[in-house]
Amino acid sequence: MPFDIKHAPAHFQRMMDTIFQEEILEGWMVVYIDDIIIYSETWEDHVQCIDRVLSKFTPVNLKISPKKCNFGQQELLALGHKVSGLSLAIGKNKLAAVLQKPVPKNIK
Repeated sequence: MPFDIKHAPAHFQRMMDTIFQEEILEGWMVVYIDDIIIYSETWEDHVQCIDRVLSKFTPVNLKISPKKCNFGQQELLALGHKVSGLSLAIGKNKLAAVLQKPVPKNIK
């Protein structure tokens, strides 16, 4: 896949969106560049979803690092946000960064 290095993230995102189009459209998977989040109602559904996603890796020569994988999490930190069930909250690090900003002194 020849491309300029500055366009690499966009190309990779498009490739991942294409590979996992069905799963994304079915509404149980989110892909952000090389981060994949799979969510489901039950553990049995979750295992089936994981199996389905992992089965797509070998044919397209994608690899994963088991050390970087977390399976069956009730709560996770994604892009600086704490995601849990139906809730979404700002992560502690992101909140600390916002709180450290100085309070504006004028309207501009």
